[in-house]
Amino acid sequence: MAIYECISFSAEETQRLAERLGERLVPGDLLTLEGDLGAGKTTFTKGLGKGLGVTRNINSPTFTIMKEYQGRMPFYHMDVYRLEDSEEDLGFEEYFEGEGVTVVEWAQFIREYLPEERLDITIHYKDESTRSIKLDAKSEHFDAICKEILL
Repeated sequence: MAIYECISFSAEETQRLAERLGERLVPGDLLTLEGDLGAGKTTFTKGLGKGLGVTRNINSPTFTIMKEYQGRMPFYHMDVYRLEDSEEDLGFEEYFEGEGVTVVEWAQFIREYLPEERLDITIHYKDESTRSIKLDAKSEHFDAICKEILL
């Protein structure tokens, strides 16, 4: 599969890209989201939620590990940063193979639990408003979505 890259020049552009992505997701889709603090992971996740029809305010689940939202399907937002060096299995497969869409921030800490078919997203801070967003499609399904929203 391919890696796609785009440059976003504002938080609004980042959200719109994520919203277009969210509109095309189906139950069982898994996305990982990496990036430094302040890179725009929560901004991106808010756009995903909007594309999935979530109307509640989306914020980072840093202290709860997972938040669930309802749109046209369940939307699971996980932040697994606090699970670094943890051996605890929190039943991730139940979410990854469920009826909703899951986005996992800091997914490198639970890499062994992740399905092979997923979309890995990395956001790099360029300057105050500019971000580089890389989409690494790990399946034909995600490759087709990336081509549709970026090309």
